[in-house]
Amino acid sequence: MEQFVNWLSGIIWSPALIYLCLGVGLFYSLASRFLQVRHMKDIIKLMFHGGSSEAGISSFQALTLALSGRVGTGNIAGVATAIAFGGPGAVFWMWTIAFLGAGSAFVEAALGQVWKVKQDGQFRGGPAYYIEKGLKLKWYAVLFAIVTVIATGILLPGVQANSIAAGVKNGFGISPTITGIVIVALLAFIIFGGVKRIARVAEFVVPFMAVGYIIVALIITLINIKELPHVINLIFSSAFGQNAAFGGILGAAISWGVKRGIYSNEAGQGTAPHAASAAEVSHPAKQGIVQAFSVYIDTLFVCSATAFMILITGMYNVTPEGKDAIVTNLGKVEPGPAFTQKAVESVFPSFGGPFVAIALFFFAFTTIMAYYYMAETNLAYINQKTKRVWTEYVLKIAILGMVFYGSVKTAGLAWTLGDIGVGSMAWLNIIAIVLLTKPALRVLKDYESQLKDGKDPVFDPVKLGIKDADFWENEYKPSEQIKKTGS
Repeated sequence: MEQFVNWLSGIIWSPALIYLCLGVGLFYSLASRFLQVRHMKDIIKLMFHGGSSEAGISSFQALTLALSGRVGTGNIAGVATAIAFGGPGAVFWMWTIAFLGAGSAFVEAALGQVWKVKQDGQFRGGPAYYIEKGLKLKWYAVLFAIVTVIATGILLPGVQANSIAAGVKNGFGISPTITGIVIVALLAFIIFGGVKRIARVAEFVVPFMAVGYIIVALIITLINIKELPHVINLIFSSAFGQNAAFGGILGAAISWGVKRGIYSNEAGQGTAPHAASAAEVSHPAKQGIVQAFSVYIDTLFVCSATAFMILITGMYNVTPEGKDAIVTNLGKVEPGPAFTQKAVESVFPSFGGPFVAIALFFFAFTTIMAYYYMAETNLAYINQKTKRVWTEYVLKIAILGMVFYGSVKTAGLAWTLGDIGVGSMAWLNIIAIVLLTKPALRVLKDYESQLKDGKDPVFDPVKLGIKDADFWENEYKPSEQIKKTGS
């Protein structure tokens, strides 16, 4: 079983997917004239502009819900594994895919808004919806929905739960079985409360956990400030094969940096559009720009915090797959949360283990919440013609079961299953957004044109020649939107 899983992961994560992600991100960055830089001044305004309604959540809630999916175990354990198998240079390639991926993140989020629907009294959207309505490929949409239900409902939650259990065991000595039971109980309370409860929890927890984690990282960096120039040089020289120690693993640095970067920031993967589609906005580009910024928060801030803590304290090993160890600063410590815990403990003895365990709990738990929402949205897409209420309960039980199972199984298998889930969604979604490039760029051009005319942009799909955007054509009323949300 494990051999088959490793073989399948290797096929999905061939160099083709890695270079496709980099290439598409570069293409959208160039085609949008680097909107992720040009619209930076609009991001804060858009992030806090407007409110929620009975059908939708606010732009900020959608951002935090998407971030709860992006900011997870990949930001702690994922960065550690990237360094362990790809060397310090992997960090540069994580940054690269984040910067370029912001362009892809805008496109998928904007497309999610364009073809969102109001279903069962709430906004639903995501790749399955824009594949069906934008590409007119029902079979492809159903395929994506099925893959996403399997990935986010079964394969991916185990990775997050496994990292929580490992962190809690290292930090507090608590059995993974007990941790698994606690996670299941808390998750059940939240997911049985619906999307509004999920959004409210994310809105509070995500900013709190991210800011606290970054502050600790800054303190550790300042204490070791003399090492900072060396660490920066190490990252860049290793990223381009110029470092004597890591020059022979350039391919591994790119591969692991991109793989773990995508796992962490999810740009182009097709997960974030689900949350973006639920936002109450007057123009799809508004939420697209906000979601582009979420990639920065995830990788350039949170992942960088982990990377600098690990590298500046020297608390890491580097053993490329199939090769001899290059760095063995931690002996036989398994790549994962332990790297970060050791880094914090090197500065704050007895504090590192518990702190990272708590941070990892919040990071990973909110990601599991987001995974459930994504799985539920795709299940709703599959069931939109026929009401199969029982399938929602099956999904809830399945994700709770996988969370507990993930808490007690081996980390290697958990990560490999997670990679299969992420990679499968990425292949399907990236192909779809490339085919939908024209309407996506048309949406951006329309938004910028209205801004230039001094207007608060309002979306009119008919004017842009975009078909089957049924919500915007038949249900959206700008006057009611302004009255309801102030946006």
